[in-house]
Amino acid sequence: MVRLLLVDDDPLVRAGLRMMLGGAPDVEVVAEAADGGEVASLVREHSPDVVLMDIRMPTVDGLAATEALRARPGAPEVIVLTTFNTDEHVLRALRAGAAGFVLKDTAPREIVEAVRKVAAGEPVLSPAVTRQLIAQVAGADSEGGRGARSTARRRLASLGEREHEVALAIGEGRSNAEIAAGLHMSVPTVKTHVSRILGKLGLNNRVQIALLVHDAAFPPDR
Repeated sequence: MVRLLLVDDDPLVRAGLRMMLGGAPDVEVVAEAADGGEVASLVREHSPDVVLMDIRMPTVDGLAATEALRARPGAPEVIVLTTFNTDEHVLRALRAGAAGFVLKDTAPREIVEAVRKVAAGEPVLSPAVTRQLIAQVAGADSEGGRGARSTARRRLASLGEREHEVALAIGEGRSNAEIAAGLHMSVPTVKTHVSRILGKLGLNNRVQIALLVHDAAFPPDR
C-alpha cells in the first residue's frame, strides 16, 4: 500500500484527487494539506511514501516546501502538480529532489500510475519529457553559468569511465534500455551504474543527473 499526502490549496482539486486515487486498491490518501507550511508536520505524523505537491499556494509554495522536505533524511518522494508549458519553476522543484511532475489535467489512471512508479523509485519523467525540459530551460542560467559549468564538470569527473558514459546518456534523455543498447551492456548493469552515480554525486534521481550534465555543458565552449 502506497501512503500518499495531498497538498493543494484548492479544496475541490483535493477532493477530486482523493476520489480519483481512492479508487486504486494499492494507494491510501493518509492526509491533506492546503499549504506547503503544513507539510512537515503532516509528514512526521503520517509518514507518507509520496507527496503530491501543488506549486502555487498562498503562504508556503510547493517549491519551498519541496526543498525543505527533501533536505530531510528519509524524506518521502515528491511529485509536483504543474502546468508544464507555463510553469518555469518546475526546474527548481526537480533540482530540489522532486521525482517528477504530473499535469493537473492528466488522465486519472496516469496519475495513479505516476504515484506507483515514484513509490517504487522510478521518476515520472519520460526520456522525451526530460529532453523537452532541458531544452526549455537552456539559457536560463546564463548569468554565472561558467562557474556552474566548472562545478558540474568537477563533479562528473569523479565518476568512473562507464559511469560517466551512462551519466552523459541520461543527460541526453535516454532510457535504461537505450543506454544498454548504445553502450553494449545489460539493463541491470545500467541500473547498477545509475545507482552508483546517484550515490557518488549525492543526487536523488536520474532527472538530477540529467540537469547536472546540462550544467556541465552550459554555456557551450566558444
